[in-house]
Amino acid sequence: MVGKSPLDDPEKAAFAWARYRRIMRFMFLATVGVVLIALALLYKSNGAISVHFYIAVALGLGFTMLLTSALMGLVFLSNGTGHDASVDNNLPQHDED
Repeated sequence: MVGKSPLDDPEKAAFAWARYRRIMRFMFLATVGVVLIALALLYKSNGAISVHFYIAVALGLGFTMLLTSALMGLVFLSNGTGHDASVDNNLPQHDED
């Protein structure tokens, strides 16, 4: 039998998702800052290159940082609420031949 997840409680779920959104807002601001610093450093060291280079760098850095922070935020959400602990991990035993 699978245990009840703490995320089934609406109050706990609302608190957990609010914390997740707060983390994502912070990471969005951090991502914008890192992208701007990276573009400034690239412009300072290389000068005026093709605009496509700067667009690719901004999109690559931004997408990578936001995707990583979203996935790690979901890990923190799952672990921090006790959702991971409620999973029944008792697998049937298999005999080795």
